[in-house]
Amino acid sequence: MSNNAQAQLVISALRSSKETVSVAESLTGGGVGFNLTQVPGASEVFLGAVIAYTAEVKINFLHVNKKTIEQFTVVSEEVAREMAQGALKAFGTTWAIATTGVAGPGEFMGHREGTVWIAIAGPVEETLQLTLDGDRDGVRHGAISSAIATFARILSQRAV
Repeated sequence: MSNNAQAQLVISALRSSKETVSVAESLTGGGVGFNLTQVPGASEVFLGAVIAYTAEVKINFLHVNKKTIEQFTVVSEEVAREMAQGALKAFGTTWAIATTGVAGPGEFMGHREGTVWIAIAGPVEETLQLTLDGDRDGVRHGAISSAIATFARILSQRAV
């Protein structure tokens, strides 16, 4: 299913349940938020996003604990989870999606390119690690697609 179709499912499910979402993105550089806001009616449920490309922004705007970054690096489940929690608090949304990882080229802080962490925070919490192959754009697009698809799956499972 395309990003657009998945994003439509997300927006529709959030509108039906009268819930909201925010996004905290690192390696995806705003791509998750962009895809969600392409759907008509997204403004009813999408409240905002932070592109936290550096550790300083993660710490200062999303309140990721500096010690978490020092212990696990910015490319970790722990940081993705704290980013999502920070977006929840910053925007006061029901849900938050966070992405962090290495798009490449090359490795970063000992993590191979294509390493991605996605965190969903809200009534259901989930993290997902991916190891994607491809160039920088391919890794970023794969992370965006996976983040939206994971969130769509969570929302659809709650509706059952």
